[in-house]
Amino acid sequence: MAKRLVIKVTAGADAPERCSQAFTVAAVAVASGVEVSLWLTGESAWFALPGRAAGFELPHSAPLPDLLESVLAGGTVTLCTQCAARRDIGEADVIEGVRIAGAQVFVSEAMTDGTQALVY
Repeated sequence: MAKRLVIKVTAGADAPERCSQAFTVAAVAVASGVEVSLWLTGESAWFALPGRAAGFELPHSAPLPDLLESVLAGGTVTLCTQCAARRDIGEADVIEGVRIAGAQVFVSEAMTDGTQALVY
């Protein structure tokens, strides 16, 4: 098993099953003791804002706010710098615990020994 799991989620409400799957895998990995880094990119960038996850619904899936809370409690959640800029989202706008960082940080995390990277 990988020591670290980096997950990049590009989907949001536009592709709810893909989005939910990424958050579910991240939360289950955290609960399993895996070090998790969840990256919010593309349409998932909106979930870095307070209250946005509460508006997401997908039948037969765990509530997105609960999944996000789990990942924030035991892992790292990062909002892509360019995705944030395109949506006029700044550091002061995001949920406490969410950081904003760019591709250099993503590549550094993904290339660390013992890391598995997934893209949804």
